[in-house]
Amino acid sequence: MSFQTINPATGELVREFPLQSDAEVFAALDTADRLYREDWKFRPIAQRARIVARAAEILRDKRDEYVEYLTLEMGKVTRLGYFEVDLVADILDYYAEHGEEFLAERPLPGEPGAKLINEPIGVILAIEPWNFPYYQLARVAASQLVAGNVVLVKHAESVPQCALAFARLFEEAGAPQGAYTNLFCGVDQIAKLVDDFRVRGVTLTGSERAGAAVGERAGRNLKKAVLELGGSDPALILEGAPLEHAVEQVVMGRTYNSGQGCVNIKRVIVVGRERGEQMLAALQDRFAEIKVGDPKEADTQVGPLSSERALEGLLRQIQEARNAGARIVHGGNRVDRPGFFLEPTIITDITEDNPLYHEEAFGPVLSFYVVDTEEEAIRLANATRFGLGSYVFDADVEHAQQVATRIEAGMVYINSCFADSPSLPFGGVKNSGFGRELAELGIGEFLNRKLVKIPQ
Repeated sequence: MSFQTINPATGELVREFPLQSDAEVFAALDTADRLYREDWKFRPIAQRARIVARAAEILRDKRDEYVEYLTLEMGKVTRLGYFEVDLVADILDYYAEHGEEFLAERPLPGEPGAKLINEPIGVILAIEPWNFPYYQLARVAASQLVAGNVVLVKHAESVPQCALAFARLFEEAGAPQGAYTNLFCGVDQIAKLVDDFRVRGVTLTGSERAGAAVGERAGRNLKKAVLELGGSDPALILEGAPLEHAVEQVVMGRTYNSGQGCVNIKRVIVVGRERGEQMLAALQDRFAEIKVGDPKEADTQVGPLSSERALEGLLRQIQEARNAGARIVHGGNRVDRPGFFLEPTIITDITEDNPLYHEEAFGPVLSFYVVDTEEEAIRLANATRFGLGSYVFDADVEHAQQVATRIEAGMVYINSCFADSPSLPFGGVKNSGFGRELAELGIGEFLNRKLVKIPQ
């Protein structure tokens, strides 16, 4: 195993990085733990925040360079890469600006002389995926560095240059060695790190399988874990929803980032047979217009999938769905060109015994359902072991909010496919994991909320 840059648009192996030895990995842990205990946690919040703010400034100055790594390593459409870079800079600034407020001590109402103080807990181990190579890192690093924790990061094996570039931000911003450390390590080494007492918290964004393994190991070691494990995010198109707007949002929500997002719209559930036929026809027309191609070209809407493995996995899911009786109404094939490209795909007639009914399709593959009643739509939306994002479309916003309360998900978006902001908490329920990142909730996941009581 090694960390490799393989260009998804061509399939070319560009660069390879060897795994670090156990000695190198644990030397990094030694450095991080020593920095935490002797220096970092004692620095004023404002001082730590200045380093994080400086990292944001450097990132904005180097936007073009950082976007190039995104396109090279995971095939991100270049114009969308700028959105990610800008969002990451905003996240860094957000915690730099609000850290002191979020970490301020707070009196306990009704308890004179009692207060809660917020203290860091130590080394946090982050295991992060490839689909948003900087955003996934920033959700952890920005909050935890300001909080006074130090961070060890194992990034995905397919984005090593993104991982190194993000680590350079903090080095150039003046963070001491050990505050933020990138590791090129393997699964066995991660297990040893989780077992080490000096690692006080673990956070992972990834698959159910990875989350279960890391969560189990963290639990055996009695340490806090935050897990974000993907979703099968439904979009409910209620009877009053304007179809033209819903179609536009579904196309964007399913194909953004080439469909490779934890909260991308995965399933569309339309209430009403006639409206279902109308929306399916409109979606077929819109999917036919989507340009799949070179992620560097300005008019490309869907670039390559991240890897040959990802492409083969989706093709297998499509074939298994077809074999189980589903109907492929658009796409479903590999694009005949170098690289890892898939036609944007719409699948319907998916029955409960179809494997796709229960799975997440992590790419530009849309599952389409039509039901007769709103009750059926809600029941179908919740008929999944996942519970990350969901979407409700209706002209009556008050009614849409009522429906939102019945959806088993960590996040519900009304009449919109996305609302990315540093101040909005991110996380799910059921097998989508637990804990939250971003907003004030994110900085609080790895804190000791210490009670101090003075006799009155």
